[in-house]
Amino acid sequence: MSIKIGILGYGNLGRGVEAAIKQNPDMVLTGVYTRRSPSDLKIKTEGVAVRHTSELEPKRGDIDVLIICGGSATDLPEMTPKYASLYNVIDSFDTHAKIPEHFANVDRAAKENGTVGIISCGWDPGMFSLNRLYAVSILPEGRDYTFWGKGVSQGHSDAIRRIEGVADARQYTIPVPEALDAVRGGKNPELTTRQKHTRDCYVVAEEGADKAEIERKIKTMPNYFSDYDTTVTFVTAEEMARDHSGLPHGGSVIYSGTTGENNRHVIEYSLNLDSNPEFTGAVLAAYARAAYRMNAESANGAKTVFDIAPAYLSQKSGDELRAHYL
Repeated sequence: MSIKIGILGYGNLGRGVEAAIKQNPDMVLTGVYTRRSPSDLKIKTEGVAVRHTSELEPKRGDIDVLIICGGSATDLPEMTPKYASLYNVIDSFDTHAKIPEHFANVDRAAKENGTVGIISCGWDPGMFSLNRLYAVSILPEGRDYTFWGKGVSQGHSDAIRRIEGVADARQYTIPVPEALDAVRGGKNPELTTRQKHTRDCYVVAEEGADKAEIERKIKTMPNYFSDYDTTVTFVTAEEMARDHSGLPHGGSVIYSGTTGENNRHVIEYSLNLDSNPEFTGAVLAAYARAAYRMNAESANGAKTVFDIAPAYLSQKSGDELRAHYL
C-alpha cells in the first residue's frame, strides 16, 4: 500500500519534495495545492493534478500526509496548524527562536483532531538538531558550533532583491577557515558572529541604478549583513544565469567535549549539498513516512525530529535494518 502524499506550495522546495517522492516506491503523489491560481502559475507536474487550496477543505480522502512547503516567516505559522486539523502534516519551519510557539499551536490543532504534525524538518533545524542533541547527550561537558556554507542563502538573497535598483541577487554564506580549523582542533574558541562567517553577494543592478548606494544598503542591513564582513560584486544578468543559477548549500555541526582527565573528543556531522531544496525535500519525504506510521499506531499531536525513532523513517523492515545497518 502506498502512502498518499499531497504537497502544499510548489516553489523550489515543493519541486524538491516531488523529486524525493519519485525515489520512494512506497509513496505516491496524489495532488499539488497552491493558494494562487494554478493556471496563473503555469505549474506543470508529471500527470499530477494541481488544485487550489480551497479543495483541501473539507477533508479529502486522497491524502495521508500533507507536506507544507511555505515560508517560515509568514506561511507556516498560519498553514501548519490550520491543516493539522485535517491531515497528518510536515513542515520545515526554521525560525529557531519561534519553534516553541509554533510547536504549541500545531500540537493543539493536531491533538484536537487526532493527527500527527511533524515540524521543523530539514537539515537545520532537522538533521543538524539531532546531531547537536546526540553530541551533548554523550559528552555533557563540551561546546557545539554550527557553520553554514559555502552555500546560497535564499532568505538573504531575497533581502537584497528588495533593495531599490536591484534586479537580481545571490548571497553565499561562507565559513571563516581559521574559525573552522580552531573548532576542529578542539580549542573551543569564543567566536563572534563576524568571526564565524562571511557573506559574499552577487548583484545585478538595474540600468542607471546607484551601485554605491546599493552596496551601502546591503552592508548596513541589520539582522542580515551589518554583523558580517560582506563583499558585494556586481555582475551582468548573463553572468548571474551562467555562474549562480544553482542552489547549493551545506555546513557542519561540530561538538568538542571532554571525558575523564581532560581527554578531548571532537564530533562532526557535515553536509555538502548540490541542491538545498532537493535535499530538504528528501528529508521531508522520510518524515512523512514516519508521520503516517505513527498515526497508524494512534499517535497524535506535534512532533519534532527529537521525538521520532530512526526506524520510522526507513522503507526497510526492522529485520533488514538490524542485518545491514546496525
